[in-house]
Amino acid sequence: MTRLEQMLGETPYVAYLYGYPHKTAYRPFTPALSLESVWAEERRDALFLYVHVPFCEMRCGFCNLFTAAGPKQDVVDGYLGALVRESRRVKQALGRATFARAAIGGGTPTLLDVAGLETVFDLMEGTLGADMRNIPVSVEVSPETVDAEKLRVLRARGTDRVSIGVQSFIEAEVAAVKRPQQTAQVEAALDLIRSTGFPTLNLDLIYGMEGQTEESFLFSLRAALRFRPEEIYLYPLYVRPLTFLGKKARAWDDLRISLYRAGRDFLLSQGYTQVSMRMFRAPHAPDAGGPVYRCQEDGMVGLGCGARSYTGGVHYSSEYAVGSREVRNIIASYSERTEASFGEVGYGFRLTSEEQRRRYMLLSLLADGVDLGAYRQRFGADVLTDFPELAELETHGLGRREAGVLKLTPAGVERSDLIGPWLHSEGVRELTREYAWR
Repeated sequence: MTRLEQMLGETPYVAYLYGYPHKTAYRPFTPALSLESVWAEERRDALFLYVHVPFCEMRCGFCNLFTAAGPKQDVVDGYLGALVRESRRVKQALGRATFARAAIGGGTPTLLDVAGLETVFDLMEGTLGADMRNIPVSVEVSPETVDAEKLRVLRARGTDRVSIGVQSFIEAEVAAVKRPQQTAQVEAALDLIRSTGFPTLNLDLIYGMEGQTEESFLFSLRAALRFRPEEIYLYPLYVRPLTFLGKKARAWDDLRISLYRAGRDFLLSQGYTQVSMRMFRAPHAPDAGGPVYRCQEDGMVGLGCGARSYTGGVHYSSEYAVGSREVRNIIASYSERTEASFGEVGYGFRLTSEEQRRRYMLLSLLADGVDLGAYRQRFGADVLTDFPELAELETHGLGRREAGVLKLTPAGVERSDLIGPWLHSEGVRELTREYAWR
């Protein structure tokens, strides 16, 4: 029995792959690398600019993101000051650069007041030079923290996509994942977002929560469609170490695959197109526009604790934690850093030539598919020679070749959270196994 066959006999929910390698494979660099050396050979004509705001009003029971709940204003102000210093040092190292995409995430960026939001946009636009009004710009918000004035600032500064984590329109379901959310407040926030005129509204919903049924999940989907979202993301619930649900350790009643299929089929019946396992796009959604950006090929500049930066050979970030004390300590240390200290890269992952090929293959496969000719042109080799295990996808009906592109079938798409980890290198798997959660 192959490793894939063994995994197919177990849960399809192993891990969500939104980047490769995962941050749990990152380790300290000894000695630290200089920022200039890391970016020396990198193309800078189509970068992604990301700013992380590691603050929330509360931490949801499923959340393992890098964020601190209920920060005092002096903590927020100290963090923003360090963010400004980091952006200056990063600009010095980058020199001339063009950004094709920008995003502000967290945490909850709209926990910041209007002045704080303006500070973030000023450093992205003024310091780093991102043309925020002519590239796609996405900002994450929450029902508890949005108001008319903040939304007007986001729209005026170039934001064309707002993403809001609703999770469910049924209060008992969100209460089960420690999110005391009022549906009336969610609906008011959505009305406000729509009235502000953002071209793209994205709603996040979760399936697999305690007490959730197919009927209740479809109820939330129908409620979501009343606001005509251009995008909907359907996330399976994961119970991760150190989160509230992880500590609760309830017996798992796994209905996730049936809930996923019900949600997928419903959205397809409503005219949505499935882009990935999680993402569905409405027929009225606008084209992304702006410069072309391909995550498999182009770099990413991440600013702030919790943000990751990608170059061809090095991925790096601040250290990562979930526990509240450790998160607060990392934020405090970051806030004390000098501008000069941001010229050192001390934590991350060096990508060998093989890992660079693997990353390109993996991110392509889980998105539009691996273009066999493009891979050969980029790396001078055949992807099926470099990664012969890919042939197993076709054997098990999880992948197929169409017009020179290896794509996942519908059966493969619904097992994306199994296929991604299956294709990790042994070195990355070992680092992830050894990672000490804190």
